Amino acid sequence: MMNEQAQKALLKTKFFPYWLDNENAPENEPKLTEDKQCDLLIVGGGFTGLWAAIQAKENNPERDIIIIEAKCMAIGASGRPAAILSTSVMHGLINAARLFPEDMEELERLGKENMDQFKETIKRYDIDCDIEWGGELTVAIGDEGLPDIEKEFVLYDKYGHDAHLLNKEEVQKEINSPLFHGGLWSKKRSGTVHPAKLAWGLKAAALKLGVQIFEYTPLVDSKHLNPGVLVTTPHANITANKVLLATNAFAAGHKKISQRVSAIRDRIVVSEPLTKEQMDSIGWQNRQGIYDTRTQLNYMRLTADNRILFGGRLGYFFNNDTDPKDDKTDKNYLPLVQQFYKTFPTLTDMKFSHAWSGPIGLTTRMAVHYQRYYNGDMIYAGGYSGFGVTATRFGARVALDIIDKKDTLETRMKFANTLPGYIPPEPFRWIGAKITMYALDTLDEKGGWREPWVRLVEKMGFPITQNEQ
Repeated sequence: MMNEQAQKALLKTKFFPYWLDNENAPENEPKLTEDKQCDLLIVGGGFTGLWAAIQAKENNPERDIIIIEAKCMAIGASGRPAAILSTSVMHGLINAARLFPEDMEELERLGKENMDQFKETIKRYDIDCDIEWGGELTVAIGDEGLPDIEKEFVLYDKYGHDAHLLNKEEVQKEINSPLFHGGLWSKKRSGTVHPAKLAWGLKAAALKLGVQIFEYTPLVDSKHLNPGVLVTTPHANITANKVLLATNAFAAGHKKISQRVSAIRDRIVVSEPLTKEQMDSIGWQNRQGIYDTRTQLNYMRLTADNRILFGGRLGYFFNNDTDPKDDKTDKNYLPLVQQFYKTFPTLTDMKFSHAWSGPIGLTTRMAVHYQRYYNGDMIYAGGYSGFGVTATRFGARVALDIIDKKDTLETRMKFANTLPGYIPPEPFRWIGAKITMYALDTLDEKGGWREPWVRLVEKMGFPITQNEQ
């Protein structure tokens, strides 16, 4: 019955990101058609590339900077996330404590500073991006999810967050779902944003600062000039003193990048706008961005026009396919819609206007890292694995310091000088991913062999469950 409901709910769905389906999207910049020279070339027009260009220009207005984008700005991961804002620059406090326990105090300070500067930049450039500061809410699924939020609360409290544990009655006053038995609400320096509007606003700011942007201009090849780099595009070449590869899950720029980065798909559905009565039935007056404690977690938020964005359910396609046709049909979204109905039983007649998947640059670190090529003349910065809307600003800032060979606190820290683990090549990557995704989908309900398989994957370095520290 629920499967039939889900099929009907997706009959008129547009399989394209809600964020990018906007008549006010800016015009594309022209393709590159003539040879150029510059001090800094940025490959990739998502958040990392845009934040890098803006910060580099603010630091040195005379610096000659070019961005090239293979398609159009924000078409990759930057135009597709839930865009729940977090102070964490290392994919959450639990992940940061797992990776860099000795640096937690400093990473937390840097994360809060980064969020304050993120907010200030949006104000300074007058970027209209539907930003709301309702906080982050992690909800416990059943009583078995309570230890997870209690454990996370200890970290939030230790590092000075305005965080509050909610019991079952309190969490259901915030968001009415029979599944939620508790919550951890971090109230300050977190919320939600319209990611495409943010990217378009950053693009406008970069252009105003004098950054040259060329869209539909993919990198074809690169060659070290020692010093400097020659980058080939379909119709022209660029000679740059330094190159920043801000290509994240697409791993473009050097063949070795994908040895440590895998393009995992994360799926999202967006409902039709809720009526006042429907909104009243679920509460959510404080409009938090929400994560749950499932093994295969779901996350959710409200849009400015009161649609519910509901995401989760990871997938992987052979050979890091970042644009699979299979994710433009309803079958891969039916389980997500079914889970939406279980989460919000008062909304079982809800239909969905948009559904899409987005490429996440998954690594064993689950957070930004830097790969150095051509004696440091070319740097890759990426692998955010989610949590990237605000962390990309921080990742870009540190990438600039690395590429300019600056000796700073951040460039000396462990995260800036280490790499995530190696990921096996195809076909082993695809086989492992398919087994792991199935195990995650069915672990909570069926257990069995799935538990030791997931633990094995975690021992390889992938913290794929909420309980992993």
